[in-house]
Amino acid sequence: MAEKKELLMSFDPHTIEHLGVKMYSNLPNALAELIANAYDADAETVIINLYDDEQGKRIQVTDDGFGMSFEDLNDKFLRIGRKRRQEGDRKSPSGKRKVTGRKGLGKLAFFGLAETIEIETITKDSAEQVNFTLSWNELIGTEGSDYKPEFKIVETHEKNHGTEILLKDLKRKSAFDKEGLAVSLSKLFNLFDNTFQVYLSLNNDEPIQIDEKLKFKNIEPQFEWEFPKFLDNVAAEYDHSKLINGKILSTEKPLKPGLRGITLFANGRLINAPEFFGVSESSHGYSYFTGWLEVDYVDDWEEDVISTDRQSLSWDLPKTEELRKYLRQIMFEIERNWREKRKEVRREKVQEKTELNIQDWFEKLPVEIRSRVAPIIDRLEDSELQDSEQAEVVKNLHEIAPEYPYYHWRHLHPAIHEVAKDDYEKEDYLRAAIEALKQLEELVKQKSGINNRTGFNLMETVFGSDNSVLLLTENTTRSEKNIENGQESLSKGIMMGFRNPASHDFKKDIFPKIFNDRDCLDLLSLTSYLIHKVDQSSRR
Repeated sequence: MAEKKELLMSFDPHTIEHLGVKMYSNLPNALAELIANAYDADAETVIINLYDDEQGKRIQVTDDGFGMSFEDLNDKFLRIGRKRRQEGDRKSPSGKRKVTGRKGLGKLAFFGLAETIEIETITKDSAEQVNFTLSWNELIGTEGSDYKPEFKIVETHEKNHGTEILLKDLKRKSAFDKEGLAVSLSKLFNLFDNTFQVYLSLNNDEPIQIDEKLKFKNIEPQFEWEFPKFLDNVAAEYDHSKLINGKILSTEKPLKPGLRGITLFANGRLINAPEFFGVSESSHGYSYFTGWLEVDYVDDWEEDVISTDRQSLSWDLPKTEELRKYLRQIMFEIERNWREKRKEVRREKVQEKTELNIQDWFEKLPVEIRSRVAPIIDRLEDSELQDSEQAEVVKNLHEIAPEYPYYHWRHLHPAIHEVAKDDYEKEDYLRAAIEALKQLEELVKQKSGINNRTGFNLMETVFGSDNSVLLLTENTTRSEKNIENGQESLSKGIMMGFRNPASHDFKKDIFPKIFNDRDCLDLLSLTSYLIHKVDQSSRR
């Protein structure tokens, strides 16, 4: 006599209620469990059909995976909390994929969404298709711990294989958001490729392919950091650093709160919702970051550190705390690098709008002014001001503190402005310097009344502590005599060291190899000083 077949689920009804209804009432998370089951069954294609019509709301999930035999259903699928990895099931039936399931609780996702679940499944090369129905009301009303769902075995000669799940009597009342659901599902996985494709449709309309591109739909990256390549910039050490893969990106404008943070994946599935791993988010920089990192090795640890709802790792364990600490260091370095990149781009945009080379401006500012202007520019480049607003501020600041030459000109004697400024602005620095020295000579002649001498001889006659024509001091103390002699030496030196060679040598031999724009400013500054002293002098 043939043995009577029956299906048997062992459970505590209240466990089903808490783990199924409470944990998987969120549509994307519940469907993610069904997608993961299909992946673990070696499916290449998963089709999710959402229906909202005269027959009510329902969800159909079909895959072309390995399928399940009657024995598989009893021994594996209907066993709540079966730890497949402890039983040696670490690979998919083909042996090509590492399975993503671990705790044996994902099947309870059914009851988070629907009260009635109809399942049809058939294995490859089998002539028997198993059809059965799981009823929430029957299950929760069962006395004892065994629930025996209704089933039938259908003989078939078709060569199809896979599983079809129909979720009926849905608990949700709101309409389906096909596009939003597709994006949400894309963020729960990191395993979509040409060997595993998932499609989503509503009332049999044009399906959306759920893939990696949807993760960052409508997000325009400004900068990207690839891993493990970027880890060369992270000084902290971590034993598993070279096993970390992924991408972090930033946007030009702050992201909406729900889009921020770095997601962790292991073996293609989310294991930690987007966050910044304990880094203080007070810095506005973190409002620009999103991305994902693969840490597959975490799923291989003997100790299960992934929460049941796969939203977080157990961060209070030594291994995970070490990982968290390293991830914080990554974010610190990313944020620092982002500031540098962003500053460079924003500076280029401001320079384009103001036609001002900011770096050149800085280099030509006096040191004491540069040290005050630089922090203002840094704050400005880190601010949230629009490019046009930044440009306006920089332009006004430039007018207050122009480049060294223009700043310098403000402090030169008016007599220098009168004779040398036009030539300097025309970049004829040699002529500007010569004209300034001519002016010095002329003013010395006027003040001293000596008109029969020029250049070196004039300065030697007019200045000095002994027998000079003009005096700057009382010329009684040693210090005062030094001042007088210093005026003489500087005046003679500038004539001998510059005016005489400039008057006799070819311009091409002097400029710019020996005398350039900075040299010109230095000479004009010294000449200005000497003219000021002439103004202060009196005849002996």
